[in-house]
Amino acid sequence: MTAFTLSDLEARIAERAAASPDESWTAKLVAAGPERCAKKFGEEAVEAVIAAVKGDRDELIAESADVLYHLLVVLRSRNVALQDVLRQLEARTVRSGLAEKAARPR
Repeated sequence: MTAFTLSDLEARIAERAAASPDESWTAKLVAAGPERCAKKFGEEAVEAVIAAVKGDRDELIAESADVLYHLLVVLRSRNVALQDVLRQLEARTVRSGLAEKAARPR
């Protein structure tokens, strides 16, 4: 069995987003618009931060899965492909994080 990837998740989100909002949580979120998707992503990110601060490993894993899922839903709601984000990450690896941050406009 091959490992489940973020690309697999992105494909599953695309499939479910095309379903009826009555049948799919993903479709319901996307139908509610990018603002609702972003709000839900923010809620999940806060829950992941709380789990990290508490040191609850299992909860952090579960909340991190929610964060990744909801981030990909936000990207879908704004027609941004995961590959675009990965290209941006790859471009940032050519120099250190400190140098990259220093080069950003203020």
